[in-house]
Amino acid sequence: MEEQIPPPHRPGSPVRSGIPEHGRVPKYYAVKARIAELLDELGEGGLLPTERDLAERYEVSRETVRQALRELLLEGRLRRAGRGTVVAGPKLEQPLSLASYTEGVRRQGRTPGRHLIGLERFPCPPDLARGIGAEAGEPVWHLERVLLADDERVGLESTYIRVARAPRLDSDFQPDSSFYGYLHDSLGISFGDADEKLETVLATPREALLIGTPPALPMLLIHRFSRDQDGRPLERVRSLYRGDRFSFTTRLRPE
Repeated sequence: MEEQIPPPHRPGSPVRSGIPEHGRVPKYYAVKARIAELLDELGEGGLLPTERDLAERYEVSRETVRQALRELLLEGRLRRAGRGTVVAGPKLEQPLSLASYTEGVRRQGRTPGRHLIGLERFPCPPDLARGIGAEAGEPVWHLERVLLADDERVGLESTYIRVARAPRLDSDFQPDSSFYGYLHDSLGISFGDADEKLETVLATPREALLIGTPPALPMLLIHRFSRDQDGRPLERVRSLYRGDRFSFTTRLRPE
């Protein structure tokens, strides 16, 4: 069902930016725009009225309200809190750079953290060997951790590195700390450069369970192959970030 949006409607608003030339938008989208205006009034952490109350306020069905709320949740404007729904804070901005996750989160006044899922040692498979400068079959570490920001689960990170580069990782490294800091401060290894690829994916059921999100929530996936200060392959990292809680920034320069 569509709704004609009556003028005037301020330019740049959520509805105006989505109106096609014929001037009609789906009813849920018009409701979504009005709820978005309500979120600005409530402010971060404000408790949203119930679906029933919103349906009565905007004179639409609860299913229409539900569809509008689903999109606002996916966009990160709302978050679940207990039995209610509250206005979410701004997304975390993570730079596309060799800065660590810890540094990126701290710059925004949030407290970074990590929860260890597992640290295992296994023979390096051929498809991983080249990316980290290993021989097929030699020992490598796999470090898997949930990423936290102010104790909120926001991502999942898997790191692969040769055991020869970090032989005491299982005994000397604190799993809730920065891995890059450990390499630099304890092993004297600095990063030189990296190849990185960013794509959107849906989390697997296991990943969604670890991060605490619905499987249908879009994720931002980063694959990184890093090299040390001498240009030697160092690590492979697979980082999965919640699409509703993260955005990424970079500075572009002419080649």
